[in-house]
Amino acid sequence: MDAHGNAHGNARTTPHGRMLIVERLRSGWSVTEVAAAMGVTARTVRTWRDRFANEGEAGLRDRSSRPQRSPTRLPVAAEAESEALRRQRLSGPAIARQLALPRSTVVVALRRLGLGRLAALDPPRQVIRYERERAGALIHLDTNKLGRIDGIGHRISSDRTGQSRKRGTGWEFLHVALDDASRLAYTALMQDEKQDSAVRCLENTLAWFSAHRVVVERGMTDNGSAYRSRLFASPLWACSLTHKRTRPYTPRSNGKAKRFIQTSLREWAYANAFHSATEPARGMPASLRAYNTSRPHTDLGGKPPIGRIARDNLLGNDSSASDARAGLPLTY
Repeated sequence: MDAHGNAHGNARTTPHGRMLIVERLRSGWSVTEVAAAMGVTARTVRTWRDRFANEGEAGLRDRSSRPQRSPTRLPVAAEAESEALRRQRLSGPAIARQLALPRSTVVVALRRLGLGRLAALDPPRQVIRYERERAGALIHLDTNKLGRIDGIGHRISSDRTGQSRKRGTGWEFLHVALDDASRLAYTALMQDEKQDSAVRCLENTLAWFSAHRVVVERGMTDNGSAYRSRLFASPLWACSLTHKRTRPYTPRSNGKAKRFIQTSLREWAYANAFHSATEPARGMPASLRAYNTSRPHTDLGGKPPIGRIARDNLLGNDSSASDARAGLPLTY
């Protein structure tokens, strides 16, 4: 048994096995014979024999291995002082110096109190979730780097030695745009994440949402150089769009876009064993259409994003128009 009263994974005996020891001794077996049959020492057999004699069947139950006495444990008063000083945000070494105690003793006491880290003194951060009331009120924009495909990669082959990906294959970049209210999404594969590609993706994004009668009012990006450039600001000014940027080192501000990127990687980019760079690109429009029109979304009550768009804006009402729009994401 450990200090928490949990049975050891490799324990030779259990309460049932200990009762078997007692029964065999009662039937005339010797201590040595019982020990050999049970695969334990004679001392173990005598321990359970004596415990049963003194306490009955209750004595065969597991007990905590915590000692009954701990002479070297920090006294209660000193532990209370350590806690009070910790709540004043003093470090472990500072508390040890002030109380003239070994630092290791103070560290153990603070861990036992659940105050091993100063962060434990801070109240849990409140999760603030926001959602715009109407489609187009806020569009999240982000990028993610993807390795170009040149044979089966390590996610499929489990080969991380470098043999599954040739040197110099290069990268391509997934640009995404996600509507905050409806989660309607647009994606584009670009050769880089520089300002020219970011601007081209923004223009395609606005055209794509406009084709579905979604009027974009604001765009949110991180603080990447492409998004801070004057070239990127030009189409924003031309369309009278408000540009919002996330706070530095606060990825949760743009969390919806990052969550969509992870979904795209799991369900499209890394879902199958692609052999060439053109295969993922050909599969992207179908994956995007499935995400927008049929894949259930948890935050939308199990409905797809298109469920929040007016019925006359449904993707696929006009099959020819839908196919034309599906071509928009494929930009290189």
